[in-house]
Amino acid sequence: MSTMLEELEQQARTLSPEERARLADVPLESLRDAPLAEIETAWDPEIEKRVAAYDRGELETFSAENVFAEARRLAR
Repeated sequence: MSTMLEELEQQARTLSPEERARLADVPLESLRDAPLAEIETAWDPEIEKRVAAYDRGELETFSAENVFAEARRLAR
């Protein structure tokens, strides 16, 4: 491991949890392929549409308890 990387790791450990999370996003974002970013951007209108439908009460919802019970049932 390079000395620079070791120094960066030590410095990162002194940051607050929020700062470390923000710092972690920087290199991760740089690894993303352009097509993935385009796909995520294309999802924005769909997300808005679904949230609006939920707000209007047009979507069927399920309790977390039922969702997890079904997941446990399927995992068996």
